[in-house]
Amino acid sequence: MQFDTTTFILEIINFLILIWILQRLFYKPVLALISKRQSEIAETLDNTQNLRREAETLRERYENREKLWEQEKLTLQNQFQQQLDTERSQQLVKLQSELDELRRKAELALERQQAALQRETEKQALRNSAKFAQLILQQAAGPELEARLLELLLNQLEHTAPDVCGLCLQLVESKKQVTISVASAFGLSPEQQVRLEAQFRQMINTPLLFKYQQDQALISGLRIDIGAWVLQANLQHELTGFAELADGAY
Repeated sequence: MQFDTTTFILEIINFLILIWILQRLFYKPVLALISKRQSEIAETLDNTQNLRREAETLRERYENREKLWEQEKLTLQNQFQQQLDTERSQQLVKLQSELDELRRKAELALERQQAALQRETEKQALRNSAKFAQLILQQAAGPELEARLLELLLNQLEHTAPDVCGLCLQLVESKKQVTISVASAFGLSPEQQVRLEAQFRQMINTPLLFKYQQDQALISGLRIDIGAWVLQANLQHELTGFAELADGAY
C-alpha cells in the first residue's frame, strides 16, 4: 500500500473541516448547555446551602426553644412543687389545728361528763346518806328527842321573840283570833303544850287557838303553822333541807 500525500492532506482538511463544523454547530451549544447546567447546578447548590443554613438555623432555634421549654417546664414544676408543698404545709397546719380543737373539745366534753358523773355520784351519795340518816334517826327518834327539840325551839323563840313577834303581828294584825296548828311526831304532853302556848301568848298579844295533831312523817320534833308562817323544828325538815342543800350545791 502506497502513501498518498494528497489523500493525506485532504483527510487532514476533512478532519479540520469536521472539527470546525462540530465546533460551530455542536460544541458551542453543548458548552453553552453545559455552562447553563453548571450555573443551574451552582444555583441549586447555593439554594441547597441556603436551605441547609436555614435548616441549621431552624434546628438551632428549635433546640434553643426546646431548651427554653425544658427550663420553663422545670421552673413551672419547681413552682408547682413549691406551691404544693406550701399548700400541703398549710393544710397540715389547719388539719393539726382542727385536730387539736377537736381533741380539746373532746377532752372538755369528757371532763364535763366526768364532772357531771361525779356530781351525780356525790348527789346520790348525799341522798343515800340522807336516807341512811333518816333510817338511823327513825330508829333513834323518841319522845325524849322530841322533848329536847321542843326545848331548843322554846329557847330559840325566847331569844328571837322581838323579830318573830313583829312578823306574827304583820300576819295576824287584821284577825281577831289566830289559829296555831302544832304537829308533832309523838304528841305533846299537857305540860309541854302549856309551855308552848305560854311562849306564844307572850309573843303575840292576840287571842290564840291551838290545834294539835300527830304526824309521824316528822320523825321527831314539831311543825307549827301560823297562817302563812311555818316554823320547823323537826328531823324530817332538817333531812329534807340537807338533801335540797346538796342538790342546790350542784
